[in-house]
Amino acid sequence: MASGSESPGNKTGAKSAKAIKAATKKKKGSGAKGKGLPTSREIPWMLIGAVTVIVALVGLLAWNLIPKVQEQADADKYTPSETNKDPSTAIDGVQVEPYKAGLHINPPQRVAYNQTPPFGGPHDNAWATCTGIVYPNAIRTESAVHSLEHGTVWITYNPDDVSGDALEELASRVDNKPYMMMSPYPGQDSPISLQAWGHQLKLDNADDRRIPQFIAALRANSYNAPEPNGNCATIPDAFDPDNPPPFDPSPPGPDAVPFDGAGLTPDATETGGQPGLPQLPPGMELPPELQNQLPPEIQNQLPPAPEPAPAP
Repeated sequence: MASGSESPGNKTGAKSAKAIKAATKKKKGSGAKGKGLPTSREIPWMLIGAVTVIVALVGLLAWNLIPKVQEQADADKYTPSETNKDPSTAIDGVQVEPYKAGLHINPPQRVAYNQTPPFGGPHDNAWATCTGIVYPNAIRTESAVHSLEHGTVWITYNPDDVSGDALEELASRVDNKPYMMMSPYPGQDSPISLQAWGHQLKLDNADDRRIPQFIAALRANSYNAPEPNGNCATIPDAFDPDNPPPFDPSPPGPDAVPFDGAGLTPDATETGGQPGLPQLPPGMELPPELQNQLPPEIQNQLPPAPEPAPAP
């Protein structure tokens, strides 16, 4: 064999070495150009975080919006009309009882009501201010019942059972809303009770959906209130909302007026086709600024204002 000649084995090894070297260069070149497979998979944490936040916000919006949509649907469903004068009859738990209207007493006389809290029957000449007042203390029952006669919804609660967020929830449905008022009622047999004239609903929870249903059905319901469009404004010298006549927790005495008004003569101005005409204690006149708040057809029924005294 001539000197310097290569054996087949040496040739094969040389070719293998060249192939390996070429493959290595190709792999490095591919990586440099960015065309190779990634060595690890990157997780898009920022995108995942953004999507999570959006989903949470949508869920929170739905959580707060859905109850409001449902409540508006209830308000539409329970709004009284000529064909459905008392939508509250479709609300589970509402107690309905007929009462005579226009039966007046004067403090300190009491009424032996047949319900607690009462929701109809004889009552004070002067009504409790019912322009969306949240009374911090219990008020005279006989004054509150007169407000019901005007179309008010009166929310009462047992102060031993309702406080904090539940109390704020109830107050939000009353504050500054016409024909609404709210006060504690010590000793009532349910945490919460709603009253309209001849109607009552007793409940355990402030977030019960029947509360807005009851209000929609009976607040200022002209088909139900004996004095539709009756005045709810404050009567000077008769009922002070900042210092209202106090609640009397004692049982009515033997001289109390029965709940059916036996022995009382109904006020003709309230039962004779003059709805809304305010009745005041004897010797008291409605101030002109309150007369101006009455509907025109009611103002026309009032006696003319006295002529002002001549200047000295």
